[in-house]
Amino acid sequence: MTTSAEIELDTVVVTPGGEASTTVTIRNDGDIVEGYELEVVGECAAWSTVQPARVSLYPGTSQEVTVRLAPPRSPEVRAGRVPLGVRVLPVERPDAVVVPETTVLVEPFGQLQAQLVPQRRRGWLGARYRVSVRNLGNASTDVLLSSSQAGEDLRFAVTPDRSRLEPGTELDGRLRVRVGTRIWFGTPVTWPFEVHAVGAEESAEDDPAARTAPLPGELVQLPILPRWLLALLALLLALLLAWFTLVRPAVRSTAEQAAEDKAVEVADEREAQAGAEPDTGSTTGPGGGNGTGSGDGTGEQGTGDGSGNGTGSGNGNGTGDGTAGGLGEQSSATIEVRTGGGTRNVGTYAVPSGKIFLITDVVVANFQGDEGVMTITFGDRTITTIALETFRNQDYHWVTPIEVPENALVTADVTCARPGTPASGQQASGCAQLLNVSGALRDVRR
Repeated sequence: MTTSAEIELDTVVVTPGGEASTTVTIRNDGDIVEGYELEVVGECAAWSTVQPARVSLYPGTSQEVTVRLAPPRSPEVRAGRVPLGVRVLPVERPDAVVVPETTVLVEPFGQLQAQLVPQRRRGWLGARYRVSVRNLGNASTDVLLSSSQAGEDLRFAVTPDRSRLEPGTELDGRLRVRVGTRIWFGTPVTWPFEVHAVGAEESAEDDPAARTAPLPGELVQLPILPRWLLALLALLLALLLAWFTLVRPAVRSTAEQAAEDKAVEVADEREAQAGAEPDTGSTTGPGGGNGTGSGDGTGEQGTGDGSGNGTGSGNGNGTGDGTAGGLGEQSSATIEVRTGGGTRNVGTYAVPSGKIFLITDVVVANFQGDEGVMTITFGDRTITTIALETFRNQDYHWVTPIEVPENALVTADVTCARPGTPASGQQASGCAQLLNVSGALRDVRR
């Protein structure tokens, strides 16, 4: 062999981002002057150089060249043992090439890059964040994620809280922050906190670069009820107060006056109807019933007894009713029912013995604006059931009278749910309803 080469160190230790060197001794064992071209081969070639890269040696002489190693601080340069070779190529005799080898020990380093996205969020009770951690070191790392706050107002949940990262890989974690108490009204409150990402390399557990700086974050807690809602509630309250103090009493007074006017109008109509009887051949009596008369035209008036039957004589022929409208004597009854809140009471009117009550009109008054239910019954028949809060004054009229037999009851059954507020403006202690029934009383025909 005409060429020989030897590397000085068996193992070259180098730190990424730093520099290390060793020497290679080249000897010309040939009989001619030989030139040599030097080149680093293997995984270290990208960040290694030989100085000088070309030498010439006389026969029997030798020379040292320097191999410099400068690996970058990058996850691409993995920690561990890497083979290093230097190819020595004779120019004149290329077939006599030699490649001395050694081992390069690349030391591990840790470097984490973390980011909290977003740094500030708003919510009523909490918010969610994303924690991104990238391993920029050259060794595998166990990454630990945690969160902290100066006080004890916030609760944290990190998923995952521990993960294994290879060099150049990234962890995508989730952070959930919750507040222990609610804010119903007022201004938003800002809660600051920190997120920590710590890496523990297999060979460099105490490397400060394996720890990231605390990531600052903020949670802005919003009140559940905004300010504009408070203003709206205040406005609604003012409107309600105005209604109960000003508008409602005026409406009630108008309704009560209308009910009174209606009752007077109905009474006037009945009186006018009772007085509109024919003069010729009519027969009247103090009781209900029909009377008849006959004659030659002198119109002598007959009389009727209490049973409603009357007779007369004269010179003319005529027929007539013994009472107004032919029903009987006019009659009306008013039933007043008072009851406390949440209770029930019944008011009644009994038809006199020997009479039939022919009812044509009913007026119901709820002048306090009470809430509840009223049921009106004539004898064994239920006429109607009405909710008190749906009316102030109500009236019913029938062309064909409703007959209520003797001794039967006209009933107003009231269940008071809530007393109303009369025109005085103060809520009543109990419910009060009036039921007026009008018509005629007619004798029972035996």
